[in-house]
Amino acid sequence: MIVRKLFLMVLITLLSAQAALARDYQAVVDQAYERYKNLKEGANANYIPILDTVPSDLFGVVIATRDGKIYSAGETKYEFSIQSVSKPFTASLIMAQQGPKAVREKIGVEPTGLPFNSRLAVELYESRSVNPSVNAGAIAAVSLVQADSEKDRWNKVNANIEAYAGRELKVLEEVYDSEYETAWGNRAIANLLYNYERLYSDPEEALRVYTRQCSIGINTKDLAIMGATLANEGTNPFTGKKVLDSEHVPELLAIMATTGFYDESGEWMYSAGLPSKTGVGGGIVAVVPGDFAIATFSPRLNPAGNSIRGMRAIQFIAGELGVGLYGPNKGE
Repeated sequence: MIVRKLFLMVLITLLSAQAALARDYQAVVDQAYERYKNLKEGANANYIPILDTVPSDLFGVVIATRDGKIYSAGETKYEFSIQSVSKPFTASLIMAQQGPKAVREKIGVEPTGLPFNSRLAVELYESRSVNPSVNAGAIAAVSLVQADSEKDRWNKVNANIEAYAGRELKVLEEVYDSEYETAWGNRAIANLLYNYERLYSDPEEALRVYTRQCSIGINTKDLAIMGATLANEGTNPFTGKKVLDSEHVPELLAIMATTGFYDESGEWMYSAGLPSKTGVGGGIVAVVPGDFAIATFSPRLNPAGNSIRGMRAIQFIAGELGVGLYGPNKGE
């Protein structure tokens, strides 16, 4: 009888602690949303014309945990183009196919300290090495995917991202058309890489697959689940599917920590302390290894191409929950 009572007391305590934690997650998500929903700083990306048409006031915040729970606030069902948030996930496909060494040696992992669309970055380094988070490295990454044809290459890239999201995703064809028609800078990057033998397929094929990858439509919940898969050591906590071997997750998170915010990556790690990836479509995903992921969407960007409301919300959540790779970070 005494043992039974003790067991019940422990169970009640654990359930109460779980409930309190759930309330804390939802409360901090709600607080982040309310705190920044009226922030008007920044502007939509306009170098891809269709991105400038996305309603600027949209804002969503989601936490997805490694045990399969979702906490959300705001416009979390709106589908936006994944853009550069897709980049580390395709880098993970290279790791899955060929190992992390291929990423380091054939693409590079060093921060460039330059804007995400820089062509100069390719010229500056004698090895023509960049990293998978910038356009040059991401275009090289899709060209490095082992495939028999352009269609096969695309199918593998798309299936990999769908496995992280846990559902079938569609390309936003209007975004693809707008982005491909104005991709002169990325076309120059692809041909420059090809000239230096740092591209591993036909340049135009790589550009098409890369642009289609960036045009995949996702919502904030999808993005949080993708991050939660990395937080859960490479296994999607909502589908149970292993997407990336756990031994490769640390290398991928290292890339996100050092390069995920382009030339603001140092500032981001200083203020938020979380490996993350941002995109000009307005999405950001941040990973708390072994615990959960935070995703945000807001199309208002700063000059570096990062979502201002998203950054503030994640910094606030990280500070309130006391998470960060190097200890509790106050987000200041």
